[in-house]
Formats: sequence, C-alpha cells, structure tokens
Amino acid sequence: MLIGVMSDTHDHLDNVEKALKLFKERGVDVIVHCGDIISPFCLDLLNKSQMEWIGVLGNNDGEVEILLKRAEGRLSKEPKEVELEGKSILIKHYHHFVEEVARSGKYHLILYGHTHQVRVERIGSTLVVNPGECCGWLTKRPTVALVNLKKMEAEIVELK
Repeated sequence: MLIGVMSDTHDHLDNVEKALKLFKERGVDVIVHCGDIISPFCLDLLNKSQMEWIGVLGNNDGEVEILLKRAEGRLSKEPKEVELEGKSILIKHYHHFVEEVARSGKYHLILYGHTHQVRVERIGSTLVVNPGECCGWLTKRPTVALVNLKKMEAEIVELK
C-alpha cells in the first residue's frame, strides 16, 4: 500500500492540485493530511480528487465546523490512530512528543506536520515522517511524501 502524505497546505491551491496529480500518477492508495488545510475550498479539492483520504486538524485551520462537516468523518482533531495493511499509524499535526512516542514502539509509523520541515527518520522500530510544507510559503520548497507500507520506506517529493 502506498500512502501520499501532505501537510500545511495553507490554501495554496496550485500546489494541492500538483500534489493530487502526483498522488494519482504514483498510484497512491490513500492520502493522509497532517493538518493546516486552512479553508473549506482547499478541502474541497481533496473531496473532488476521488481518492481516499483521512486527516487531522492543525493549529491554523479556520471554519473548523465547516471543515469537519464537509470532510464527512475523514477529518478529526489530532492525534488520530489508524491501522492500514496491518501497520499501526499515528497521525498528528504537532511535533510535540514525536520522539518519545516513537521510542515507545507502539506505532509502526508516525506522520506529522506543523514545523514545515522535511523529516524521514527511523527511531527504534518506528518510521517518523514529516512531509514538509505542501504550500512552500516558508521554505520555498513545496514537498509531500510517499510512504510504502510494505517496505516501510518514505520518499520526499518536491512539487514542480
């Protein structure tokens, strides 16, 4: 199973569309959004993509009630625990306690955002991934991640 991971889209619609196109081209099975979608019209792109997706709210998400309603159960407050392909996954927005939770060995994979900084690291048996910022506003480098659950490997892809 291939997961497309995005975070901190911050209403950059062009980059969200680029990410969704990449995910389709690469055969992503499910998209995970690690927060800071921001507005309902950005979320609408996820809904219209006809791809499976789940996610968590971030600290900058506005219109939370509308986001939650339009997401139809796919979006929730963080943290969110899911199991895909027999792998336990923790989805967060914030970076707090990522290392401690990873060292616990409770999860195969931890996905988070918030810092806008790319990170792919193995802590004990846990793969930790921050896809960076899809928006590219702060780093001038819009990125997403692809995580292969079978191989437990992550690839960071810069959006062009």
